[in-house]
Amino acid sequence: DNLSEALKKLKITSTDSTADSLEGCLDCLLQALAQNNMETSEKIQKSGVLQVFASLLTPQSSCTAKVANIIAEVARNEFMRNPCVDAGLIPPLVQLLNCKDQEVLLQTGRALGNICYDSHEGRNAVDHAGGAHIVVDHLRSLCSKTDPASEKLLTVFCGMLMNYSNENDTLQSQLINMGVIPTLVKLLGIHCQNAALTEMCLVAFGNLAELESSKEQFAYTNIAEELVKLFKKQIEHDKKEMIFEVLAPLAENDVIKLQLVEAGLVECLLEIVQKTVDSDKEDDIAELKTASDLMVLLLLGDESMQKLFEGGKGSVFQRVLSWIPSNSHQLQLAGALAIANFARNDGNCIHMVDNGIVQKLMDLLDRHVEDGNVTVQHAALSALRNLAIPVVNKAKMLSAGVAEAVLKFLRSEMPPVQFKLLGTLRMLIDAQAEAAEQLGKNVKLVERLVEWCEAKDHAGVMGESNRLLSALIRHSKSKDVIRTIVQSGGIKHLVTMATSEHVIMQNEALVALALIAALELVTAEKDLENAQLVQILHRLLSDDRSAPEIKYNSMVLICALIGSEPLQKEVQSMAFLEVISKLRSHENKTVAQQASLTEQRLAVES
Repeated sequence: DNLSEALKKLKITSTDSTADSLEGCLDCLLQALAQNNMETSEKIQKSGVLQVFASLLTPQSSCTAKVANIIAEVARNEFMRNPCVDAGLIPPLVQLLNCKDQEVLLQTGRALGNICYDSHEGRNAVDHAGGAHIVVDHLRSLCSKTDPASEKLLTVFCGMLMNYSNENDTLQSQLINMGVIPTLVKLLGIHCQNAALTEMCLVAFGNLAELESSKEQFAYTNIAEELVKLFKKQIEHDKKEMIFEVLAPLAENDVIKLQLVEAGLVECLLEIVQKTVDSDKEDDIAELKTASDLMVLLLLGDESMQKLFEGGKGSVFQRVLSWIPSNSHQLQLAGALAIANFARNDGNCIHMVDNGIVQKLMDLLDRHVEDGNVTVQHAALSALRNLAIPVVNKAKMLSAGVAEAVLKFLRSEMPPVQFKLLGTLRMLIDAQAEAAEQLGKNVKLVERLVEWCEAKDHAGVMGESNRLLSALIRHSKSKDVIRTIVQSGGIKHLVTMATSEHVIMQNEALVALALIAALELVTAEKDLENAQLVQILHRLLSDDRSAPEIKYNSMVLICALIGSEPLQKEVQSMAFLEVISKLRSHENKTVAQQASLTEQRLAVES
């Protein structure tokens, strides 16, 4: 009854009443909201008083703070936010941000923040009225004040900006362009003792850090130092988690990666791993995962990675190595991924292979052959693939038994594992004739490759299978290997590969096909004919877009194919001479020379 009375009174007297009678009505509303916010808000909406509030929000009135407080309270309900916007409350609220009264500023900040929460209309109205700019200016001017009232106001303003821009790229960009990031970082440094304000800053950072443009701005501040300092003080899991949520997106930026390493984040992460590795508590397991994942992320930056490698002598590198034989799948995974990240230049790879890392990775793979953890398999194979890139490592890794260890995963049905397995074998046999021959004669492997060449749902696996088939021929130059591939039905895939959109794959296919034609033409003749190789070569040579090396290798292949009667007939029936004579004037000298040679060969044969 009192509430209904107060609402009636407000409507009647708002224009010409005394401050005292208004004050009583507003107190009554605040009391009712404290008792039952939702029900009271509904009554306020139905009564039409919201429109009245717009006229009461004036800097001169002594009731302004109470009116703003009531708006803040009703806007805690989702169904009240649009009505607040429709009642025209945003422009007068934004105007109040210019006043000096701290209580008015506090309640106005709360009201605007609550109206913006998850409300597209609310945010648009605040944006339109220019509210964000004034709040950012307030943050700047209040930033260094550490009295309780100022800190409370700063917390509310941070919260308001957070609600205003949450999950809205356009408004986040607007705040970044207003220069809010350096101000927030400064706030964090000055007010790190104030839990509520610190928390607001962290949530605001988390909000903004996803945007690429924000990372560039963050990189010019001392955010890394402040976050690491704050992190070291935390005991509670939830607080650490909050800082982690800011660190992860920021650590995607290479400059910030290095800053975080220099600020001592790695030591904090290693300490967490040590404390949580043997625990089965849910919080500890989550912390272990976040810390080790973040460690791997820091190693994705070239400078930060090299700094932590320290020529293979670094304590961080040594600690990460100790994760690989661990019993925790999470640490095994992080350890293998870290090695893959350290293995991003030849010097590091050579050092690691010489210091026994390959055996550690093979032991890890061995633990995951039967019903293994797919992510660990994938990570360990990634590390081995990277380590196999330097020429000097290939023979060492082959003699250590890496090819055999990798082949144990041929049965895997997981495309990511298949993809890495293929890449590792391809790296290992590069220019290693003996190993290429041994693998190329392995019928099980070749049959699996032919099967995967048809994995249309997994373009990566399909591409890698084709490339490995071609590599087995190119590096072994072996008749036995070619016969195995012909018998397993691999020829048609190499012919299809010659039409790939990637020049490097086209070229690898053409070189392999030229070797087949030179070494085992009779065996492969039927398959080459069925795969319509001659027509494909005609198309490649006629196409102006074909790269010079594609034209050159296509002509070399034509010369080899005419050693077969049925293929020679096909060549003669397709007017190749006309296409090739045009290539004699090609701008690439090697192509032009090969065109002359090919023309002579074709003329003789015809």
